[in-house]
Amino acid sequence: MSKEITQKQIDAWKVEHGEIFALKIGDKICYLKTPNRKTLSYAAMAGQKDNMAFNEIILKQCWLGGDEEIQTNDGLFLSASSKLPELIQIKEAELVKL
Repeated sequence: MSKEITQKQIDAWKVEHGEIFALKIGDKICYLKTPNRKTLSYAAMAGQKDNMAFNEIILKQCWLGGDEEIQTNDGLFLSASSKLPELIQIKEAELVKL
């Protein structure tokens, strides 16, 4: 179990990283930031050989704090893995011919 994360800590993370997400699985919780391009590239390359590696890298690189069991317990990790794609936010783009 992790130490309790305070609102002050969450606010500091928001200043440093922008959007912050809480991932809750039962009574466990962790806090994640959005992955950057470098993390996505690294995870995508690793994911070509091992699908689980993609999720492990995203979780580890975006981890800010929370219950470490989410990273170490297979059941909790698999539950977290189902939500990790939601961290990757793709905005709608428009290409206009001029």
